[in-house]
Amino acid sequence: MTSNQEFTVKAILSMMENQPAEYGIPLGVSNRHIHLTRESVEILFGKGYELTKAKDLGQPGQYAAKETVCIAGKKGSFSNVRVLGPVRKQNQVEISRSDGFSLGVNPPVRLSGDLSGAADICVIGPRGMMVMKESVIIAKPHIHMSPGDALHFQVNDGDSVSVEIPGERGYTMHHVVIRVTEQSALEFHIDTDEANAAGTPSDAVVQLIK
Repeated sequence: MTSNQEFTVKAILSMMENQPAEYGIPLGVSNRHIHLTRESVEILFGKGYELTKAKDLGQPGQYAAKETVCIAGKKGSFSNVRVLGPVRKQNQVEISRSDGFSLGVNPPVRLSGDLSGAADICVIGPRGMMVMKESVIIAKPHIHMSPGDALHFQVNDGDSVSVEIPGERGYTMHHVVIRVTEQSALEFHIDTDEANAAGTPSDAVVQLIK
């Protein structure tokens, strides 16, 4: 069997194992949160500090930690902002547009990891504080999926699609980015502003429209 054939077989098996009812896409609504580097964890929580897992998230290996921080901008602040683990190579704060108004910051809409020109923010932990330069973004709506899911939906990593979001004020969202990796679980990610606009429950299932 060639490497291409092996990839196709793995993709099909993944699709069969992870296929939800009617192959809808589970919705994941993200509240404001922060990703930290090892260095930042030690600045905010103390030398040698390790994050404590509180619960697993929808994507394999990702978790919500018990730890929280305060983030502060020019106009206001939010306490109890959840730290997500594991530690990353870059600090990243994800907020909604409404959060930005309250904080007095104007972050760009970006995919995770694209931080050039991102907004600055002050982060306060129990043992220290720091100003995080180019760290704050509004996450661009995206769908995580495995190669098997991508095969089913006939999409590729980086494609832009539309998604039908249910709810009392349901709507169609455009410019949703496909993110395909071997480790991904099928999940559509939006923030609280976007979910509240539709009046959709956090356990909703959405439909992809190409």
